[in-house]
Amino acid sequence: MKKLIFQTIQESDLPEVLAMFKTAAERISKMNIDHWQYWKNPPQEKINWVEAGIKNHEYFFILNGENIKIGMLRILDEDLLYWGKQNKKAKYVHSLVVKDEFTGKNLAKEILDKVEILALKDACKFLRLDCDSKNQKLCTFYENLSFKKNGEKELPLSIYNLYERKVRINN
Repeated sequence: MKKLIFQTIQESDLPEVLAMFKTAAERISKMNIDHWQYWKNPPQEKINWVEAGIKNHEYFFILNGENIKIGMLRILDEDLLYWGKQNKKAKYVHSLVVKDEFTGKNLAKEILDKVEILALKDACKFLRLDCDSKNQKLCTFYENLSFKKNGEKELPLSIYNLYERKVRINN
């Protein structure tokens, strides 16, 4: 596994976070995929959602071994909005972004594996995430990483597939 560092995002980093979302949305749009396009001009509810996550210390920049920012993600211990109240302990991943210059290097898998190690250390049973149901390429990517579709959640901006995989002891 490549050396990856999760650095807590600060409130002062909000403009950079929103810029990373916008850049990711533009890249996705060029692939003719209707996913995350609201990040080009985010509604206040999405900005509030990000601000709350930053205040709760749930957002992290991802740094590589050279201390270069390669992306970001949000890690939650509970996700009532998408998953509702759950009985089994899990880590929830949102907002996983890999910067353009680092895509195509299998980093998303490496990042999820690192989150899984955190989940294991925290005695979690599952790693959970969601994916816009219109982004079939990303849904397939998660399925190829052994995530199983566990349901759907309809929210005002889209319908999301809910995925989970059991935390593996030897990941």
